[in-house]
Amino acid sequence: MLGVKLYGGQAASAGAIIVRQRGTRIHPGPGVGMGRDHTLFALVPGRVSFGSAVSGGGGHQKKRKVVSVV
Repeated sequence: MLGVKLYGGQAASAGAIIVRQRGTRIHPGPGVGMGRDHTLFALVPGRVSFGSAVSGGGGHQKKRKVVSVV
């Protein structure tokens, strides 16, 4: 089943699945890894945090959804 498994503010142990997705709708931030099927998982124990980040350069900037574990 796809979707968000741990929401913002929830505790995550190392290896816990945060988001199951097809494609990179949400990108990994600090403390988060990405599997071959684009599943996002915690690399370190901590709290889940969702946010946005601007990436790219040369006038082609994209605002991306990012999840991190702090």
